[in-house]
Amino acid sequence: MIHVDNALWLLMEKDPTLNPYAGEIRMHLDRFNDTRWHLAGEGSLSDFANGHRYFGFHRTETGWVFREWLPGADAAWLTGDFNFWAKWEYPLQHIGNGVWEIHLDGWDALKHGQFVKLLVGRQGTSFERIPAYMTRCVMDMASETLCGQIWMPDTPFEWTDWDFYGKQRPDSPMIYEAHIGMAQEHGHLGTYREFADETLGWIKYAGYNTVQLMAIQEHPYYASFGYQVTNFFAPSHRYGTPDDLKYLINKAHGMGLSVLLDVVHSHACPNPGEGLNQLDGTDYQYFHDGGRGWHPAWKTRIFDYSKHEVLHFLLSNLKYWQDEFHFDGFRFDGVTSMMYENHGLCAFNTYDDYFSMNTNVDGRVYLMLANELIHGVNQKAMTVAEDMSGFPGMCLPLEYGGVGFDYRLAMGIPDVWIKLVKDQMQDDWDMHYLWHELTSGRPGEMSIGYAESHDQALVGDKSLIFRMADAEMYDGMMKDYHSPTMDRAIDMHKVIRFLTCSLAGNGYLNFIGNEFGHPEWVDFPREGNNWSYHYARRQWSLVKNWDMKFDWLAAFDRAMTYLMNTHKVHCSGPAESLWIDNARKLIIFARGGLLYAFNLHPTWSQEGVFVSCRATGAGGYKIVLSTDDWPFGGQSRTNMEQVYHAADTEFGYGIRLYLPCRCGVALKKVEW
Repeated sequence: MIHVDNALWLLMEKDPTLNPYAGEIRMHLDRFNDTRWHLAGEGSLSDFANGHRYFGFHRTETGWVFREWLPGADAAWLTGDFNFWAKWEYPLQHIGNGVWEIHLDGWDALKHGQFVKLLVGRQGTSFERIPAYMTRCVMDMASETLCGQIWMPDTPFEWTDWDFYGKQRPDSPMIYEAHIGMAQEHGHLGTYREFADETLGWIKYAGYNTVQLMAIQEHPYYASFGYQVTNFFAPSHRYGTPDDLKYLINKAHGMGLSVLLDVVHSHACPNPGEGLNQLDGTDYQYFHDGGRGWHPAWKTRIFDYSKHEVLHFLLSNLKYWQDEFHFDGFRFDGVTSMMYENHGLCAFNTYDDYFSMNTNVDGRVYLMLANELIHGVNQKAMTVAEDMSGFPGMCLPLEYGGVGFDYRLAMGIPDVWIKLVKDQMQDDWDMHYLWHELTSGRPGEMSIGYAESHDQALVGDKSLIFRMADAEMYDGMMKDYHSPTMDRAIDMHKVIRFLTCSLAGNGYLNFIGNEFGHPEWVDFPREGNNWSYHYARRQWSLVKNWDMKFDWLAAFDRAMTYLMNTHKVHCSGPAESLWIDNARKLIIFARGGLLYAFNLHPTWSQEGVFVSCRATGAGGYKIVLSTDDWPFGGQSRTNMEQVYHAADTEFGYGIRLYLPCRCGVALKKVEW
């Protein structure tokens, strides 16, 4: 439980501008305490969140038991290939509180791999449904809809990550965002095992310590990118079996990689018969009734977080993914939609926009409960919020009056880079604006910086390098090809990433393939592209071709992640500005014991650039990473061997160096 007075005091001390909203925040905290008490009393939320151990299919000493929460049903039956799909042979009994149950005698009454469905009766009609806690679904090719499948192998999966719950999470997450199905190059769906055996090694080699898996929860429409979930407890059948996913995670842990699930609890697929929508024949079992139960932009169903049964379902879902699959944490999709009655479909200009009648108090309370549960199951777990509103307190602990996330995605940064690259000549970029956007954040809250993610890779959009190179991307990536446009694109791809990674946030994120400048957007097979997999893949052969520039970009990204990890830059606190010069397009700062100097001018290579050493002290300094170094496709205009000696100048104590245009360097103090 939260001590409300203490939490309010700590929150206001962190951010005094919240004082006018203290009354409303107190109401939120009181609602959390009240809800938590009704769910778990003085016990733990982990003990409460065991719906997956009660509902669904389970073996007993004498056979099987199946339970389902169907408060709106008048009758229910179990059917499947175990009884040749007879509809009325196996009725469920109503045992109270909307729960229906059936016991089947004999261990062979149901068998691993058999297909099952619910038949639900309401108001004189009956309809087929998939059980809410189904842990495996597959596509019925005849009906082109999902069907439940019993998944209970005789031999359980053998984990080797015995210290999973005690494993130390990364001090600073370097996140590799990936999609299993499109992680291979050939024109087919990638699998969990292909990803484990072919892609995890690259991620580790590239210097990332965390894998964020998208589109894992079952979804019938592949092109939804996994964001229209039907079966919340079932890993997507497209990529293999549940044991194949366990194989992937087990192997990742063996390589020292953490694995996050991109979890979707903000909305659900509207398809009746495949997911939760109208499971018991009503519109309001898991969701709000009427218009409030629909997302106006996504046309999906919105959960009613005020219902304790819904909280039980969602919290149990989180614990299930942790216990059953050993996920190290979650990236929560659509947090903004959950926090506001208008789902964040507005501008957030003042603190007034965060509160008042627009606040979805129940959504906020659910997120607080979710964070307490996740960290209660595994105190080393990591939670990341996808929130575009910048809600204050999102990443503060519950005892500080916060929502409890560990990190938020710095979602404004990709928009800044797109705006600059798309709408302004590089000569007109404002360095003070860029510094502000890359360093601003809520007091005491941690964020994940990134230049682009899957959101910027979707069909109809363009990656940053594609925006800069344009048509030359198709024929200008051979190493012997040079033009002003192509050279600028290669240079700035490195500079943008280096500046973002070293300056913004307390961690870093990259979308699969963007580290080497993957040339094409993402478009999943659909009718509009004649069901082609051409754009639903990653062309790894490009980065393996040493005659092409993709190799340069991958090599730089690897050197950058090594520098960040070695010097624990993201653990060192915020950067200290040493000099920002808008006319000369210079940004110079100190962070993590290193000095950084960036020249973003498109054409002006500058002699004698002053770099203050007030943050790092007297001594000699040497460039340890330069975007202009030859292994990264640069012109080697920065001297990697020279030791720069700090001395008194008219600008203060520091060094002077030559800084080429479109270049960024990091300097380390050395013995001399």
